[in-house]
Amino acid sequence: MSAAELWGQILWPLCKLMGMVSVGLFIGNLIEALHWTRFVGKLAMPLARIGRMCEISAASFAVAFVSGVTANTMLAEAYDQNKLTRRELVLTNLFNSLPTYFLHLPTMVFITVPILKSAAVVYLAITVGAALLRTVSILAVGRVLLSGLDRCHAAEMPGNTTITARQVLDKTWKRFRRRIRKIAMITAPIYVGVHFMHKLGMFSAAERFLAEHMGAFAWLHPKAMGIIVFQLAAEFSAGMAAAGAMLDAGSMPERDVVIALLVGNILSSPMRAFRHQFPYYAGIYKPVLAMELIVCSQSFRVASLAVCGAVYFWLS
Repeated sequence: MSAAELWGQILWPLCKLMGMVSVGLFIGNLIEALHWTRFVGKLAMPLARIGRMCEISAASFAVAFVSGVTANTMLAEAYDQNKLTRRELVLTNLFNSLPTYFLHLPTMVFITVPILKSAAVVYLAITVGAALLRTVSILAVGRVLLSGLDRCHAAEMPGNTTITARQVLDKTWKRFRRRIRKIAMITAPIYVGVHFMHKLGMFSAAERFLAEHMGAFAWLHPKAMGIIVFQLAAEFSAGMAAAGAMLDAGSMPERDVVIALLVGNILSSPMRAFRHQFPYYAGIYKPVLAMELIVCSQSFRVASLAVCGAVYFWLS
């Protein structure tokens, strides 16, 4: 490969990609630091009432838009004080999956859109739909399983804290440096690797192997296995980088890229969630209860993604 080809096919597209990701990531972190989702907490009480949940559950739901750790701490204290039953605790923890998702959505948007372009809109729409489906399902289950509201105890929202522009920028910059370093270390080599794997015909070999040995995944596009493997073996951005390279090379249509990302998400997220969540969950709840909450949360998340992904698969 000549220097001109190296620059035109790999380095310049990668520089543009990382530039857009950097700008988007900084904006996303700035939005998170400004607590843009705090106003949504006003909707918590009406939603909680639909599912016959108490003020404590509504308060934790609103706080989860700002801090998942704080929301879980509130629930753990209420449970220890017998203000929440174990059933209510599990349901509320599942209920909080919506604000937990939206807390990090700005960063996800600004990372995925530059890489996946229009495919990012479809992928994010499916994951948002899955989050909404989980919320509606939990409210329906709560309305059936929970008794009247006379059992509830009063709960107070944590007070607002004043944060200066300097503090916002410092927090944003600190998060940005940590995340962009990790993203760059994963995205750049994955993007380059996928490019050369495509050039060397490795995906064609994978296609033949898939046809011969992996009948269970025969309904997937053969080259989808590359995206899924990167999501299983590395981090979220690795699968995105592989998918972006596939789209740029024209190796896979948008529909198959979205489906591959969903399958990789479903297969990889439970263990990844365990690695990231269990250490601090076990510090807030008792280890057995922490494990129960993580298993319930991830099982419910996988089921909702599978349902929404199946709908997209059959309708697209």
